[in-house]
Amino acid sequence: MNAMIRASQVTKTYGKTQVLKSIDLTINAGEFTAIMGPSGSGKSTLMNVLSTIDRLSGGEVWLDGQSLLDLDKKALRKFRQDRMGFIFQDYNLLDTLTVKENILLPLSLRGMKTQEMEDRLKPLVQSLHIEKILDQYPSEISGGQKQRTASARALITKPAVVFADEPTGALDSRSATELLEELSQLNKAFGATILMVTHDPYAASYCRRVIFLRDGSIVNELYAGEQSRKMFFDRILETQSLLGGAYR
Repeated sequence: MNAMIRASQVTKTYGKTQVLKSIDLTINAGEFTAIMGPSGSGKSTLMNVLSTIDRLSGGEVWLDGQSLLDLDKKALRKFRQDRMGFIFQDYNLLDTLTVKENILLPLSLRGMKTQEMEDRLKPLVQSLHIEKILDQYPSEISGGQKQRTASARALITKPAVVFADEPTGALDSRSATELLEELSQLNKAFGATILMVTHDPYAASYCRRVIFLRDGSIVNELYAGEQSRKMFFDRILETQSLLGGAYR
């Protein structure tokens, strides 16, 4: 399989504290992967260095074959805009734009033609079940609808990889389940590579692979394989219990 993300001996240090310790990791194209770990394990830091939000202290990261060390700040910013999508817990929607305008904003900034934008928009909003709220504003829709809007905005650019940081953290259980099912469907239907940080074993059970961090190192990983989501959920819970620590 084609490696979408490859990390070699990645370290991250803040002052005298080493948060990531010689991480080696490969995420293949089309994988839906969760990163889990106790509070302070380094999971958010790992996502940040893989997504270029934060700089490495050591090691190297390749995304879709491109070494991120070879890019200066300007090239890195363009690479991030062109090749990555982001879904955050707090949505990051612009209140003065409609749902449709929020989703299309990344394409508008690139100067894409209107018809091409519409062609991309239609199947995506149908998959996420938000086609009926396109003319509404963020203040007029629910938290679940806001997160699906943010997901559509992340996917509309057809990124090489989508980074999702606790995407269900601010949602009620029903909205969280709907979003996870839709992300899983988008992963299957569009071949989207999704890397998700989560503290929640229920959310992680929708992924096909779960990577566990502890004290800045990868200590375990699970693959769903052919087992049911319920069975995978139980394995995640068992592994979480064995590793210990407060997951939040």
